[in-house]
Amino acid sequence: MTLSKAFNIFLLCLSVSGAYAQYQLTGTVRFRKDSTAVSDCRIILNAGSPTSNTDETGSFRFRNLSKGTYQLQTLLTDYQSHKQEINLTDKDIHLDIYIDLLNTTLNEVVVKDKQSDFGFTRMRAVESMGIYEGKKTEVILPEQLVANLATNNARQVYARVAGLNIWENDGAGLQLSIGGRGLDPNRSSNFNVRQNGYDISADALGYPESYYTPPIEAVGRIQIVRGAASLQYGTQFGGLINFVMKKPVTDRKLELVARQSVGSFGFYNAFTSASGTVGKLCYYTYFQYKTGKGWRANSDFDSYTYYADVDYKFSEKTSVGVDFTYMGYLAHQPGGLTDAMFAADPRQTNRERNWFKVGWNLWAAHFDHKFNTLNEFNVRVFGLSAYRYSLGFRPNRVASVDDNSERDLIKGDFNNWGTEARYLKRYFIKDKLLVFLAGTRYYQGFNHSIQGLGSRGKEADFSFINQEEGIANDYVFPNRNVSVFAENIFYVNDKFSITPGVRFEYIHTKADGFYGTILFDLAGNIISATRTNEVRNNGRQFVLGGVGLSYKPTGKLDVYGNISQNYRSITFSDMRTANPSSVIDPNMKDERGYSIDLGIRTQQTTLYNFDVSGFFLNYDNRIGEVQFYDESNRVLRRRGNIGQAIIMGIESYAEADLLKIAQPKAEAWSGVVFANIALIRSTYKASELPGIKGKQVEFVPKVNLKSGLRVAYKNLKGSFQYTYLSDQFSEATNAVDGGVSAVVGLIPAYDIMDVSASYEFKRFKLEGSLNNLTNCMYFTRRATGYPGPGILPSDGRSFYLTLQVKI
Repeated sequence: MTLSKAFNIFLLCLSVSGAYAQYQLTGTVRFRKDSTAVSDCRIILNAGSPTSNTDETGSFRFRNLSKGTYQLQTLLTDYQSHKQEINLTDKDIHLDIYIDLLNTTLNEVVVKDKQSDFGFTRMRAVESMGIYEGKKTEVILPEQLVANLATNNARQVYARVAGLNIWENDGAGLQLSIGGRGLDPNRSSNFNVRQNGYDISADALGYPESYYTPPIEAVGRIQIVRGAASLQYGTQFGGLINFVMKKPVTDRKLELVARQSVGSFGFYNAFTSASGTVGKLCYYTYFQYKTGKGWRANSDFDSYTYYADVDYKFSEKTSVGVDFTYMGYLAHQPGGLTDAMFAADPRQTNRERNWFKVGWNLWAAHFDHKFNTLNEFNVRVFGLSAYRYSLGFRPNRVASVDDNSERDLIKGDFNNWGTEARYLKRYFIKDKLLVFLAGTRYYQGFNHSIQGLGSRGKEADFSFINQEEGIANDYVFPNRNVSVFAENIFYVNDKFSITPGVRFEYIHTKADGFYGTILFDLAGNIISATRTNEVRNNGRQFVLGGVGLSYKPTGKLDVYGNISQNYRSITFSDMRTANPSSVIDPNMKDERGYSIDLGIRTQQTTLYNFDVSGFFLNYDNRIGEVQFYDESNRVLRRRGNIGQAIIMGIESYAEADLLKIAQPKAEAWSGVVFANIALIRSTYKASELPGIKGKQVEFVPKVNLKSGLRVAYKNLKGSFQYTYLSDQFSEATNAVDGGVSAVVGLIPAYDIMDVSASYEFKRFKLEGSLNNLTNCMYFTRRATGYPGPGILPSDGRSFYLTLQVKI
């Protein structure tokens, strides 16, 4: 071979290898108004092949691209599409893309300020296979909060969500109990509570109480959608609470985060997480151990929580993933107090044999596929295997001294599974974009509840002492739910949209078992036990409808409105329970009604943020409790349909970075002031029960205020928060005196102050919190059963300190 031929072959090989060279196209998408990252924005190359989506940092990436010319386009509802031609020649390319609202025209914008870390935002019109246009939504970003995260302090975490009523009897944050607009806060049972989009409560319809709450240290976002969520996520009056867990890091194979927390009353919390991406596989996992002695005696607890999320991305269009969660805890229950006992010493307890034990196993699998730029599909399969056991001495007279007799034991086991599928389509009529969402759900459960006599000892022994005669209740509750829903956004023009929706529900619940009466002699021995068998079936089907409106007069304002029907079925505990101070109406009916929201809010603003809205809630067949006297002149509670409740009010939230407004060039400083106030009026408009009509609805403080200040200099941050709630009643007759049982009566007004601070240095972060600064003695709850009955005092002054290391 001659030298010239060899040289020609060498040149040919170079040209061929160059032609088949592979390059990478990366970029970051931001909102032009404030330079904040745009997540879940669709990035399209060459009209749909290939495609990608931006992550939480606004970043996207295309790998293994050949030389050539590419047409890039962004697609995000409500925002102008950015189009750009890219020529890949001999190197990788990175793009910085800025997008504007559809009704915004800007020739040149120079952004100097970054967004203030408010820790609070709202959901976009279309996000994560859901439609939220025209709905009242809130999104909490825990990592941006200066708050006590180690104890899941709900008063601080949810401070910017207007109108929430929070029960604070659990200083460890083991359970979340929030309500709003007159809804019972008990274990957030009037919300559809989810994690990563799937149910985590004991039974979404039959027993919608959430004994498991994700550690806020592991949560990336908390999404809250008010009553209009009934069309997409279920029928509840409260709406949706969705805990979106932190996502795997994408730029490294392993990231470790360790948090160690100590605090008052023997509190200790250890939280460790691991995250990373290896090729097409990504993962996030954590383990948390929490223990403490509690503010009151007999309040000690131990809690363990484990979580793992593994996702595999087959391609830019298709991905699958699995989640697993385990949570278990054992908690001592100090019992409730009467009004007189609380006034004498809120920290006292006369119960040392009461215990509560929970085990929660959640699993979920999801499949996501994007057919093209306009069509997406998602399916989730999820399940729950769990239990909750309560054990203790709980007579009707709270002040009674424990006589060391057999304890009351209730054991509930929950085995549920379900699947949900969603299809999202973006389409055009002429030049107008429309968005259609349809979904279906199948849910099945088999739950078992048994109540009877427990041991006479002091230890946490959750076994029945007499399986033959010592069982007072034994029921199985099989249930089935099938639903279909659809919503569609119609953009009339660049400023105005209409979003109608509809949901069909089929619900079948059943109770099969027996209830009985056990009589004792003076020595405490069983002398007789009677049983009555019972089978109850309840099948129903119905349609819910709603419509949302949105008008955006400018790029920074959104005027929204929504009306949506709501529904809540009677729960298993409404069907049958044995409680010494409670009687259940056997003719109880499901609750129905509708909710209306109308408000104005900012969107994508840099230095200020507000949402002012009015709401109206019509609550028919409201289930509640009223006080009455039986033939022995004992004070008892009857649980049943109270009547029609009307609840209306104004919910307002506003915050502003005053330091940056006054001194725009002082980039290192930030001074954020916020105020969150709800003014609510409630009344029973109609009732068949005597003495109810015209009374104030329970769990509705007329004034609900949370406000505060946060000052930051570089990585040093400090916050102050003030909370005030006015008087509220605990049952429909508006009884003020709790009496011997203390399960009804007034919940007096209270105000609380909290101070928190944090400092971050390289891979270390130090956090501290001083809660209830003035050591106020107050309570937010009168428990009707466990962990009471009676008044459950909230914690006094306490401190917490956390050290975080990120590797």
